Amino acid sequence: MTKVSVYLTFDGNCEAAFEFYKSVFGTEFSEINRFNEMPPQEGQPPIPEELGNRIMHVVLPINNNMDLLGSDTMPDHKHISGNNFSLSIRIDSKEKADDFFNKLSEGAIVIMPIADTFWGAYFGMLSDKFGIQWIVNYDYPKS
Repeated sequence: MTKVSVYLTFDGNCEAAFEFYKSVFGTEFSEINRFNEMPPQEGQPPIPEELGNRIMHVVLPINNNMDLLGSDTMPDHKHISGNNFSLSIRIDSKEKADDFFNKLSEGAIVIMPIADTFWGAYFGMLSDKFGIQWIVNYDYPKS
């Protein structure tokens, strides 16, 4: 089976972001590694102690079909935040949609409050406190 996952990159706040996402989705990390766990690399300088606790790789299972993945950059790698994508959550109930939207809204910029739409969905958009854009969507059953 092929599985597509989203990989988010942060500039030193990956752990804070993923702790937040863990509380939103109610799941636990299946993997988390830090740069200071990496063995010394021949010909490479050691990771500075103050940067060693940064996240090298983290996996947060969302459900059986999706994982949220992430890491921190190091100062010698340029970190670029962009708004050229959004993470879209398709929920199976209006109550769950409200729950996710409300949790993700903590410290967020709400772009479109969650509400009924003319196209038959309960839909909202926000940019969370880490600058990641989210779409929360519940499609009402078609009659």
